[in-house]
Amino acid sequence: MDVLKIIFQPYISIINDMFKRLLGFDPTTMKVRTEIIAGATTFLTMSYILAVNPSILSSTGMDKGALFTATAIASAIATLLLAFMAKLPFAQAPSMGLNAFFAYTLCQAMGYSWQQSLAIMLAEGILFVAITFFNVRELILNSIPQNLRFAISAGIGMFIAFIGLKNSGIIVSNPATFVTLGQFTPTATLGILAIVLSGVLVARRVKGALFYGIIVATVVGIPMGVTEIPQGWLPVSAPHSLSPIFCQFDFKDFFTLQTALVIFSLLMVNIFDTVGTLVGLAEKTGIVQPDGTIPRVKEAMMSDAIGTTCGAMLGSSTITTYVESASGIAEGGRSGMTSFVTGSLFLVSLLLSPVFLLIPGSATSGAVVLVGVLMLESVKKIDLGDVSEAFPAFITMITMVLCYSIADGICLGILSYVIIKVCTAQWKALNPTLIVLSILFIINFVFK
Repeated sequence: MDVLKIIFQPYISIINDMFKRLLGFDPTTMKVRTEIIAGATTFLTMSYILAVNPSILSSTGMDKGALFTATAIASAIATLLLAFMAKLPFAQAPSMGLNAFFAYTLCQAMGYSWQQSLAIMLAEGILFVAITFFNVRELILNSIPQNLRFAISAGIGMFIAFIGLKNSGIIVSNPATFVTLGQFTPTATLGILAIVLSGVLVARRVKGALFYGIIVATVVGIPMGVTEIPQGWLPVSAPHSLSPIFCQFDFKDFFTLQTALVIFSLLMVNIFDTVGTLVGLAEKTGIVQPDGTIPRVKEAMMSDAIGTTCGAMLGSSTITTYVESASGIAEGGRSGMTSFVTGSLFLVSLLLSPVFLLIPGSATSGAVVLVGVLMLESVKKIDLGDVSEAFPAFITMITMVLCYSIADGICLGILSYVIIKVCTAQWKALNPTLIVLSILFIINFVFK
């Protein structure tokens, strides 16, 4: 063994140097196995998008098979770009909020065709690239006060835990109380089992706890009837053609005030969804500098912007950084190798779509809820002794959950921060960017 080690040592060093240069992987502090498990966990936690995004967008008349292919390729492109450009363990895919905006607001409520809506998404993507290139998004990120950053991280944790509880039917809507405890259906029961199992595995410090929790819950879901295996099921299928939706843009009625307001609203939501997620995830990875800056954040946002542009060309809605990336971070992912694995699995899913579509949403509830628990840690860093700091932090966290939107939570948190600082004459706590953002938020809410 020692002889083999001596023979292959130069090659191992070359490979390690390549991984460090391309993906930011440091062999002295990181392990390849950990990064692979982290990437697989992130993918499994967010793989529901491969089923949900085509389902939502196909309601506009778009081809569902082509949408599956577009979703997988757009997610792979954006995530791989992030791996090599930013070298961070995050993943990207079509935004769950903005795909609903595409289908139900643009196409159904406002009367745009899906071809016109794709043109709007393309314009937003190009503008995204421009404002990222000129550091506008980085300027916004750096203007957010430290206590609000901690609140954003904790708020995202509560938000995604709520998503996990909702998607598994543990929490359901109620006309009288808005939300309530759901019935113990097989889906909800599997969700509860997944959450308890993940909690126990994490508490016992089992490596790959969230990953194993998803796999076990998926298998347990088979006899429960939650994990459905279709008759004649085969694990492999050829990718569906993109031709029905690829670059199908329609710029009719594009240059109107209404379309301009729509693009502005999309920009606001996407900027703060991405910025908020980046802040929260960066806190969990421990890469935030003492002055509050995040290394390679511009590259991360640029990959998001390019991904959105490519996604529109492929026929998908806006791309964003996923909060589910925190599940991989919780497994120890710290470099671009994690996102490289996630992006590669999106490409593999083109051939193995029947396998990935078997994973029920409730099987991922454990990973999502446990990530929420882990992200709540940043609450203790908030200065709760100063009401002018605690109040906007609380508004940020609670409105993320109640508005079901990271972007709305950040907008309302920043607005409340500016208002309370102005009313208490704490002018030095403010900066010009916060003032401008507050004005833009008010305009956005008025025309929303």
